[in-house]
Amino acid sequence: MKINPYQSIQNNTYRKQVEKQMASSDVKMKRDDIQISKAALELQQSTKIDAARQEKVSQLKEQIKSGNYKVDAQAVANKLYDYWMKS
Repeated sequence: MKINPYQSIQNNTYRKQVEKQMASSDVKMKRDDIQISKAALELQQSTKIDAARQEKVSQLKEQIKSGNYKVDAQAVANKLYDYWMKS
């Protein structure tokens, strides 16, 4: 028997078997399905932001732009400490 490397690609029995199965059966492509709960949909649709919170955010943005915003390192450290101690 003569072995021809180019012919072996065409005579791949596994490929022929898979092609035969694909042709003989009705293969339906599976699709991903996402289910979002009602509560999540409500949260998505309610994008209202408190006026007070919006005002605070705009003030912080202005402080950052002007260079007057200073981070209180002690307050940040306390919050991190509290978070890790309660966890």
